[in-house]
Amino acid sequence: MKCERCGHDTRIHTMSMFNTQEICMTCKRREKDHPAYAKAVKAEIAAVRNGITNFPGIGKPDDL
Repeated sequence: MKCERCGHDTRIHTMSMFNTQEICMTCKRREKDHPAYAKAVKAEIAAVRNGITNFPGIGKPDDL
């Protein structure tokens, strides 16, 4: 598959914490280093606890 964020071919992917993109592990590492990452994680946890299992995320920051 191709990473939905950077477009590189990848065999390993994961869902972004910011939106519903399936991203490669390089993009995931960049995401984890972003200052808003902790906010995105907390928002997803809160959504799941409130029964929202298809949480779309808080939105990808422009600088990511």
